[in-house]
Parts: sequence; structure tokens; C-alpha cells
Amino acid sequence: MGSLRKVMPGLDVPATYQKDWFGKDVVAGVVLATLLVPQGMAYAELAGLPAITGLYTTILCLFAYAVFGPSRILVLGPDSALGPMIAATVLPLVASDGDPQKAVALASLLAIMVGLIMVLASVAKLGFIADLISKPTMIGYMNGLAITILVGQLPKLFGFKVDSENFIGDLVGFVEGVANGETVGAAAAVGIAGIVLILALQRWLPKVPAVLVMVVLAIAATSLFDLASKGVSLVGELPRGFPPFTIPDVTLSDIGLMFAGALGIALVSLTDTISNSTAFAARSGQEVHGNQEMIGIGAANLAVGFFQGFPVSTSGSRTAVAERSGSKTQLTGVTGAVLVLLMLVLLPGLFRNLPQPALAAVVITASVSLADIPGTVRLWHQRRTEFYLCLAAFLGVALLGVLPGIGIAVGLSILNIFRRAWWPYETVIGRVPGYEGFHDIRVHPDAKHLPGLVIYRWDAPLFFANVRPFRDNIRHLALTEPKPRWIVIAAEPITDVDTTAADVLLDLDVELNAKGISLVFAELKHRTREKIEKYGLTREIEPEHFYPTTEAAVAAFMAQTGAEWSAED
Repeated sequence: MGSLRKVMPGLDVPATYQKDWFGKDVVAGVVLATLLVPQGMAYAELAGLPAITGLYTTILCLFAYAVFGPSRILVLGPDSALGPMIAATVLPLVASDGDPQKAVALASLLAIMVGLIMVLASVAKLGFIADLISKPTMIGYMNGLAITILVGQLPKLFGFKVDSENFIGDLVGFVEGVANGETVGAAAAVGIAGIVLILALQRWLPKVPAVLVMVVLAIAATSLFDLASKGVSLVGELPRGFPPFTIPDVTLSDIGLMFAGALGIALVSLTDTISNSTAFAARSGQEVHGNQEMIGIGAANLAVGFFQGFPVSTSGSRTAVAERSGSKTQLTGVTGAVLVLLMLVLLPGLFRNLPQPALAAVVITASVSLADIPGTVRLWHQRRTEFYLCLAAFLGVALLGVLPGIGIAVGLSILNIFRRAWWPYETVIGRVPGYEGFHDIRVHPDAKHLPGLVIYRWDAPLFFANVRPFRDNIRHLALTEPKPRWIVIAAEPITDVDTTAADVLLDLDVELNAKGISLVFAELKHRTREKIEKYGLTREIEPEHFYPTTEAAVAAFMAQTGAEWSAED
């Protein structure tokens, strides 16, 4: 039973639940439900699926995460960041006639694949994979996603359609549609007014459910101004009831074609979940359990996949709404799911008069929240290399597509890690009057040096890819005048040495000895010293050339050569 509770943390909630939480959870659930319905429908259409699938997805993922998720407050559901990724994976496989049933089946299979990837990754304890996307590349990816979503929704906002599969095509098609007079004035008025209203309420009245207010007013406008007769598309009657358990009917070839998309969606979902859980856990004093979060997200995706749903992730905006409304436990999400279910069973026509441009307004305002312009500007001012990584990720999404964009984001993040290890910071250090120890000569150009002694610091592990630049730097120092007698490596930052680097160090020691120069190491970490002893370096390099501190190495040099610091040093 104990192991079952580890996998299903929701089983422990009743034993620790406090009575005074119930009212707060229920109220927060009611407030949350007002957001779940319009966003679920809007994000389903963003994914290229019928609006009703967004509600099916919302219900199942909330029930599943309440049982399997470790966080007491996170809210899962259809996500604006995943919508374009789902569409990019599923729609190319749908028949040319755009069969919605096949699209739903493929999206459901995609959710199952994402769920299995998450669960297997959790079993293998691969939660660290979320760190594969650095913040600059994630900012760029999200900025690209935001502009892609926004432009993709503009034709719907203005009441017409564009047949395109990429950002440039969407942009050109929208401009041409407007220029050719395809805009439906009433649709554009509803959509633009909806955007303005949502943004205004979020800015000046953040406690008011902006999306709900806009949706109610849009439905009222449909009846008041007979928008349907003016060419405005409406959501229409939703199917009554709840979908049956369904195994997606797809071909084996579809599974292979969707695997890359499932990996990308799983990675983005995991990254989003870890970042959101970390942020909200810090406020409530909870701990973040990355591997358990993967099980929670995996279970939620598996659940929706067997009930005509599509992949889900954590929603920062919906979680924030739940938190502000007083949520204490996952009963909030369960309450919201029950209310959405009751609406489908008892009131399926509640949103039949909701204008499609209003849903576009919901998606566009969500896309605006994805973009991080201040963060991008900060990168420009703080670190240009990371700004360029951000820009490359942005262009990758905007010009090549959402799925290639996430591949570019991951690839750039990994390359950036490799670049930092390949070309780490390195410097000569010296003695600075008035300061203890030895310091960077780039920061302190007035640093003093003993004649015949060079102290060099390399701020990275030594491995096959960077040991040759390290060797070349040492060779360059060996050619300086006056000629050094000792080159001391201040080795504390060198946390590892692989076998390739060990061989290069051995050859370098022989080369320097032939020139009358000793290669000396100071401050090697114990584990690093153990490794080079295992490689046999301490048998070849003189044992007395390893010192516990840089100061000890300098003292030994002074004792051996008679060198002394000048009086003012």
C-alpha cells in the first residue's frame, strides 16, 4: 500500500484534508470552471480539433492528475504552447478531406504516446531532461510560438480562412485576405473587442474572470445583434454527454511518424510543468518531485488519450487563478472537472451562440502571455551570446515550424553547454597588493608576478574536446619572456580529467621538461587527483609537483629558486 501511495499521492489527501479547506476548494473550483470551458474549446481548435475535444481533455486530465500528481495546486489542461505542436504533428497525417474523426484519433494516440514517454522517463528517473532547454532558448521558442499562434489566429479573428501550413503562408494569406476584402466586419469587431476587453480586465481588474466576462458578452452580442446573419461563425451545439472509452483507430505507420512530435511535446510539457511546479511550490512551502510530476502528467495524458482527448500540460494562468481564488488541494480541479461534465450532460447548448472570433481572441491573448519581451531585452543588455541563441530559437519556430523549432531550441541549448566547456574562461593570475591570495590579471592588470613563475587558471573540466586548446595556451605561456621555469596550474575549477586529456597532459609535461620548464598542479580536488593517479600521471609527473594550495606551490618555487616578492608587493 505504501508503494501505491507513492505512485498515487492523491490517496493521501483525505487523511490530511482539513475541514476549513473544503469551502475554499469548491469556490476556487467554480471560478476555475469559468475559465476551463472557453480555454478548453479555444485550445482544441488551435490544435486543429473539434472544440468538444478540449472539454473532454479538460475533464479527464484533472481527474487523473488529482490522483497521480504530487502538487496540491497545479492545474492541468489543454495548453496554448502545445496546440501548434499537436496540429503540426497530427494535421499532415489527416486525409486530404480533413476528416475530423481521424484527427481526433491521431491526437488521442499522440496523448497516449506522450503519457507513455513521461511514465517511462519517470521510471528511468530522467526528470533532469527538462534542463535540456536553457532559459534563453526557451524564451526564443516561446516568442516564436507566440507570434506563430497570433498570426495563425488572425484570419479567424477577421472572419475568413487561410489555407496554409506555416507562419509565412499564414501571414501572406491574412494580408491578401484583408486586401481582397474577405474580412467580415462583425467578426473583426467581436474579436478585436474581445482582445481589448480581456487585456484591459487582466491589467486593471486582475481578480475579475476576464475570459468569462468576454465570453458572456460575446454570446449576448450574438443574440442582440444577430451576428450569425452577418456572417459570424458560431461554435454551435456541443454533443451531449461524455465520450465512451475509445482505443484510437490508427495505422502502425502513423505511430512512427508521430514519435518525434510526441517527444517534443513531452519535453515542452515537462519543462513547463517543472518550472510551474517550482514557482508555485516555493509560495506554498512544498517540495518539487520531478519524477513524480512526470507520472502525474503521464497519467493525465494516458487518461485523455482513451477518451478522445489530446496532449496536456500544466497551465500557469489557470493555476494562478485557482491559487488567487483560495485553492488548497486538487479538489479545486476535481470541482472544475465535475462542473464541466455537468454542463456537457445537462446544458450542452450553453455555448452554441459563442462566436468563433471570440475563441480566437482567447487564443491570441494567451499567445501574448507566452512571449517574454522584457526577458529578451534583458538578454540583449546582459549577455549577447544568449540573446543570439534566443533569436535563433525564435527564427527556427517562425520560419521552419513548431516541431523543428523545438528541435532547434534543444540543439542550441546542448551546443551552448558544449561551447562553454569547449571554450571556458581561462586566465593568468597574480598577486594584487592589498588583497590576499591570487587574482585574475584581466580584472587586476596591476597584479604582480614572481620572475620565472606563471600561474594559470582554467575554469572547466579537462576532456577530449577542450584539452588541445588548454595545451596550446600552456605552450603559448611557455614562449613568453622572461622564460618561465614553472607553470603552475591553479586547478581547483578542473573538476574532471578524462583519459584523452590525461594523455595530452603527459605529453605536455615531457615537452615542457625538454625546455627546462616544470608543469606544476595546485589545488586539485581529491576526486580529480584520484583519477589522474589511476591514469598513471603521478608516476610520470614528479609527485612533488602537486601542491594542496596555490600558495604552497608559490612558496615551494620561492624556496627552490630564491625568487622573492618586491617590498611593495
